[in-house]
Amino acid sequence: MQHVNVHEAKTHLSRLLAQVLAGEEIIISKSGKPVAKLSPCGSENTKKRKAGLLKGKIRISPDFDAPLPKALLAKFEA
Repeated sequence: MQHVNVHEAKTHLSRLLAQVLAGEEIIISKSGKPVAKLSPCGSENTKKRKAGLLKGKIRISPDFDAPLPKALLAKFEA
């Protein structure tokens, strides 16, 4: 994975995009700290998720959709 600073990214954006299209990921840093990642669109979620994967691991309380207590509701409406 290639690391570039903001100035270099602005100066060589076309070249960097060509590298991204070739499948490479590029980290852009500001003051030496990573702030963004250039990667091909759609590369993050290429795996299909299987339905029901967390079955039995998540519990929803029976009063999940019950009205909020008046004191808490007042804080939201303030």
